[in-house]
Amino acid sequence: MTFQRPLFALALAGFALPACAEEVNIYSHRQPELIQPLLDAFTAETGIAVNVAFVDKGMAERLTAEGDRSPADLILTVDVARLIDVVGAGVTQAVSSATLDQNIPAAFRDPQGQWFGLTSRARIVYASKDRVNPAEITSYEDLADPKWQGRLCMRSGTNDYNLALTAAVLAHHDADYTKAWLEGVKANLARKPTGGDRDQVKAIWAGECDIAIGNTYYMGEMLADPAQAEWANAVQILFPTFAAGGTHLNISGVAMTKAAPHRAAALQLMEWLSSDAAQQIYAETNYEFPVKDGVARSALVQSWGSFTPDDIPLAEVAAKRPEALRLTEEVDFDN
Repeated sequence: MTFQRPLFALALAGFALPACAEEVNIYSHRQPELIQPLLDAFTAETGIAVNVAFVDKGMAERLTAEGDRSPADLILTVDVARLIDVVGAGVTQAVSSATLDQNIPAAFRDPQGQWFGLTSRARIVYASKDRVNPAEITSYEDLADPKWQGRLCMRSGTNDYNLALTAAVLAHHDADYTKAWLEGVKANLARKPTGGDRDQVKAIWAGECDIAIGNTYYMGEMLADPAQAEWANAVQILFPTFAAGGTHLNISGVAMTKAAPHRAAALQLMEWLSSDAAQQIYAETNYEFPVKDGVARSALVQSWGSFTPDDIPLAEVAAKRPEALRLTEEVDFDN
């Protein structure tokens, strides 16, 4: 694993990073290139260097093993459950910041200041422009309706994004309902769950299915890729809601590590990431929704339409994740 710097890679193996007040070290679940425009802008404005190490798996375990010797100041990740898992491992510290409290709505941050949401994205339905009437899809509950039999594609039910959606179903209903919903969704699959969200859109384009579940920002990524733009242009984005709620959202977020050797600079970066400037960069480059009130979504994202976010707190949804996994495995969703 390496920390990626703009001009060179600094290997971590065998030695600790030098103590320097004017740098911040990040362990990131997000690919460095997705956040590099933000970090470059922060460095240009403040002079503080930012080093990123991509940690795909085992972040909490790594931080636990490193203990007080960890070079990491901040954790960047997607999915609120991952944030809560890291907090639960005891490797983060609470942050008190009037700036963060002002910029980030309460629904998108931990009440104890352990984590803060930076962007949000909706788990929506991609639907064929030719074969699906938008009026046919109104709710997540409806995805289990037999009218969709053989018409639905999706990635693994144990994928983080789908587990979050199932956890949200649990938050709105009970375990018996959610199990029946999972069984209904499974019965409607056109094929076994496979691939990522973009692969489901490709399957719609190829005529293998008519609808798929995915995250909003993948539409922007596909449209920006000449090899995938045709897939994206074959589908429309629909924003289902829960029968007694709104559209399911998840977040990307940040937490400060317990060891944080450059705490002051790390806090400065956290606050900057919640600023108008950073939120606008997020909106324009990653096709995500800013969490700060008053920052506009990109023109492309706005073109996908408006929706009413679900109002169940993300922390409550994340708490349902273990039961969502149990039910998903109980119905043998992926087989």
